Amino acid sequence: MNKHQIPSHTQLFEIGDIQVTKVVDTLESFSPKALYVDKDRNSFDPHLDWLQPHFLDEAKGMLLSIHTFVLKTKHHTILVDTCVGNHKTDSGFPQWNHREGNYLAELTAAGCRPEDVDFVFCTHMHVDHTGWNTQLKDGRWAPTFPNAKYLFNQREWDCWKDSDNKHDRAVLEQNILPIIEANQVQWVDNAWSIDDQVSLTPTPGHTPGHCSVSLNSGNNSAFITGDMMIHPVQIAEPQWSQSADQDRQLAIQTRSNFVDEHCDRDIMILGSHFNTPTGIYIVEQNGQRRVRF
Repeated sequence: MNKHQIPSHTQLFEIGDIQVTKVVDTLESFSPKALYVDKDRNSFDPHLDWLQPHFLDEAKGMLLSIHTFVLKTKHHTILVDTCVGNHKTDSGFPQWNHREGNYLAELTAAGCRPEDVDFVFCTHMHVDHTGWNTQLKDGRWAPTFPNAKYLFNQREWDCWKDSDNKHDRAVLEQNILPIIEANQVQWVDNAWSIDDQVSLTPTPGHTPGHCSVSLNSGNNSAFITGDMMIHPVQIAEPQWSQSADQDRQLAIQTRSNFVDEHCDRDIMILGSHFNTPTGIYIVEQNGQRRVRF
């Protein structure tokens, strides 16, 4: 599809001969207290010069995008994360219940029809990464992507399948179990390759089976974070603890190692909740980590 035909808020990235398209389901401003254990808006102050205006609004609210990355490799069309979805209930976030969003229209406008998708991979099984796995049809949850194999991480499934938490059960019953019942699941482990250009990288801590995604084409590389880090401030402050991290110390260690490993390297970081410009590079300036784009 011609780049000039896509919606203006849809972003395109080229990683060698891999085309990556960011398709947004929702963009919202959150208080840091909704995400971090012990932080408030003033905690961002040392980093305002590079966090505003892209990643923080004027009131120092976190601008968090919930989006899908559409990967078009030389072999496949792959979706990474499927956002919030429509018509869902018991999400734990009132604004995400009974939604009527335009995601499918945005996806099609970006050159990807649901029937074109070969694989769907969710970095983990939280509500905002699995929602468009399914859509409501004739009163039942049905797979949104009829020809796709959904890659479900066995470790992640084992973590969630027996949960009796109301919100977890809603995710399982609306977003996960219908895919299993439709026989569209391919079970994978933590170090599985979709093809020679796209592979999973274990980044545990947020959830036990959490995986990020590595992209490689020729001499070009990129890395899709998932919720290993949710906001760019964690590049400078990887020790900031996310309240939804199941193992907070492991998550901090995973994040810290990632930032160290990717600093001042020519590897694009595609943040799964990073607002535009979304694709950034980690750099060190005056002894501090930050981003360039």
